[in-house]
Amino acid sequence: MSLNLNTLSEKIQTLSAEQISEVEDFVEFLRVRGQERELTRAAAAASVPAFAAVWNNPEDDVYDAL
Repeated sequence: MSLNLNTLSEKIQTLSAEQISEVEDFVEFLRVRGQERELTRAAAAASVPAFAAVWNNPEDDVYDAL
């Protein structure tokens, strides 16, 4: 499915005001969800060096084989 903003705009224009409000809410939900996922990924990546010493130690090597 190709991105066609004109077609999307035409479809939205056929909706009622209430439906357009729902579309706007959904678009905002998608935008915020994307930001939250990116923040989660960034936090996880930032924590890797901090936890490296905890995760990589001889006492826990047995768990690496599981």
